[in-house]
Amino acid sequence: MNPSLALLQPYPFERLRALFSGVQPPAQLPHIALSIGEPRHAPPRFILDALTANLSGVSLYPATAGLPQLRTSIAGWLTRRFGLPAGAMNPDSMVLPVNGTREALFAFAQAVTDRSRDPLIVMPNPFYQIYEGAALLAGATPWFMGSDRGNELLPDLDGVPAEVWQRCQLLFLCSPGNPTGAVASVDYLRRALELADRHDFVVASDECYSEIYRDEANPPPGLLQAAVAAGHSRFERCVVFHSLSKRSSVPGLRSGFVAGDPALIKPFLLYRTYHGCAMPTQVQLASVPAWDDDTHVVANRELYRQKFAQVLPILREVMDVTEPEASFYLWPRVGDEERFARGLFEQQHVTVLPGSYLARESMKHNPGRGRVRISLVANLPECVEAAQRIRAYVKTNR
Repeated sequence: MNPSLALLQPYPFERLRALFSGVQPPAQLPHIALSIGEPRHAPPRFILDALTANLSGVSLYPATAGLPQLRTSIAGWLTRRFGLPAGAMNPDSMVLPVNGTREALFAFAQAVTDRSRDPLIVMPNPFYQIYEGAALLAGATPWFMGSDRGNELLPDLDGVPAEVWQRCQLLFLCSPGNPTGAVASVDYLRRALELADRHDFVVASDECYSEIYRDEANPPPGLLQAAVAAGHSRFERCVVFHSLSKRSSVPGLRSGFVAGDPALIKPFLLYRTYHGCAMPTQVQLASVPAWDDDTHVVANRELYRQKFAQVLPILREVMDVTEPEASFYLWPRVGDEERFARGLFEQQHVTVLPGSYLARESMKHNPGRGRVRISLVANLPECVEAAQRIRAYVKTNR
């Protein structure tokens, strides 16, 4: 077996199951799961209709490069959403459909890493655990950035030593952030590109939460947008990862894409051709109308805003919690996060995720310690009830 498999840490939800071992929550209270970032809004009917209308696609081997109409739809959405110059996003050389961002983030690290040069892959902390696993199985060493930049909960690019950047081959960024909801500005992203140009590494921006944000007039910027502002007309050293899972509430569709520098997309396509991970034809054809339509995404954002508006006043009675700029997470301080999560499950049958499970010890500090991640993915009444139960738990256990 690959010896690097032994380096992988248990996934956060495995650790959560172990934490809850032996606990018997009150049977009279229905379970409310706010631990996993799995959207549970009703999927748009037109996406489901497009999927079922094209089920005959199961009789075909799909092309790894994806259907031209899907790549064109994605390029159009990127141009529209991020204000890219007309024609800047070439759907034939700069776009590659993938089976959700998780699969693509992992695979990209395998394709881009030159393990003969003692590579580092730099990433946020806290972070999405796929970044770490991808680095380890690519033969690289993960390097975790601090996340207290100006109290913005953004990774501190300028706190990374020059010798780390010299060994860095890939920088993972996540904006809006998981679990913090922090949004990187265009200036921040341009700073990342300046470092990439100086030290010769690739920037991979995980933007799967980009369509869940608070202010309709101020959508989160993206790496491609910053690349254009920096004069990278062909998105040199840049790749972005997007998905329909959060944007359109279809996590089970497993539909996303990678886009950016054609000098990176071309070899990644070759890797994926051998990897055998083409998106099924019927999924591609259902994804086209999803990327073409923005109206359902506005409605989806409004549902999350309603949850924040009703949940936050309840929680603020008992804890220090703020609304994030984007995403559907809350990231409050709670003291001992494992005790909080276990006690809340045992007394109120509500599941949240200890923040330390989403981070690693770095410079003798785990930035997730003392926090929990609360995912507002349940329906509005359940989120309100969960907030009331959390409030009751905190009051009882002060």
